[in-house]
Amino acid sequence: MSAEERKWMRQELMTAPGEITIQKTAIPELGPDQVLVRIKRLGICGSDIHVYHGTHPYTKYPVTQGHEVSGQIVACGQYAKKYAIGQKVTIEPQVFCGRCYPCLHGKYNLCEHLKVMGFQTVGTASDYFAVDESKVTALPDEMSYDEGAMLEPLAVTIHAAKRYPDMKGANVAILGCGPIGILLAQSAKAFGARKVLSTDVSDFRLKLARQVGADAVANTKTEDFGEVLNREFGADKADVIYDCAGNDTTMNLAIRNARKGSTIILVAVFGKMASVDLAKLNDSELDLNTSMMYRHEDFEDAIRFVKEGKIQLKPLMSRHFDMEHYLDAYRYIDKNSEKTMKVLIDVDPDA
Repeated sequence: MSAEERKWMRQELMTAPGEITIQKTAIPELGPDQVLVRIKRLGICGSDIHVYHGTHPYTKYPVTQGHEVSGQIVACGQYAKKYAIGQKVTIEPQVFCGRCYPCLHGKYNLCEHLKVMGFQTVGTASDYFAVDESKVTALPDEMSYDEGAMLEPLAVTIHAAKRYPDMKGANVAILGCGPIGILLAQSAKAFGARKVLSTDVSDFRLKLARQVGADAVANTKTEDFGEVLNREFGADKADVIYDCAGNDTTMNLAIRNARKGSTIILVAVFGKMASVDLAKLNDSELDLNTSMMYRHEDFEDAIRFVKEGKIQLKPLMSRHFDMEHYLDAYRYIDKNSEKTMKVLIDVDPDA
């Protein structure tokens, strides 16, 4: 490869819903506080799929995607001294102002001006990505790049598990067994939950949830959720119910069947304006809480739990696609939505 060729890289660009090109662009120049990361793996998540379908409310086209990522540092700016060249890393994709009230009080995931790489600003779907050193988190040498690319969704569920402060010894019910729901079941167990019940309308997904740690599963298409809660937890039902499906049906199941005075936490993003039973919510004095993304300590806990073997990521990896076949990955997901968990893009297939 000539010196001139080494100046260029591939970059994914979604130009419109359902349309992707792989363009040639210059490798970014480093700022003094930045590191250059050779991207190895990318994960595709539900929000990416919304962008693909043109239904994401906060993304404009064209956009370069990629926020679930792993890679290796290949160059460091003048003042970037924390990591060495060759270090395996993931990138925390939040771009926050650092000046608003949430940022100044340690809740930068709620920044009033929050942008997320791959949605409101340039994502990491390219051969190389220049990023502030402060947004990089080191991966253990023994962690694979596949696992590293799944730390971002795992951090989502670590944060969600912490939103219920009494997890140790708790009885937990989770509505929805997509990747987030299944990772949340494992996260709750890692934090000491006594028993986790996972529900879905897909037997395939329920089987996978049971395989990686859910204590009990139920198909709410064929079983009454209230009866299942009584069967698995007794008359006191669950201490906390998480909604990882994000629709009127699941939220109303939670509200109408929760133990009075207990907690419901919304993790999923509703795709439209909700229509839920607030009268019942009020009558039962339920705490309706939410969970938004993550902070750095959630990545640290995610790495620790994977190292300790408390959370399994490999069973959720469905299929790999090369960078050149990015569009085929979305088409595959659309055709195999029920049985697809995490699809990974191999930006560097040799890694």
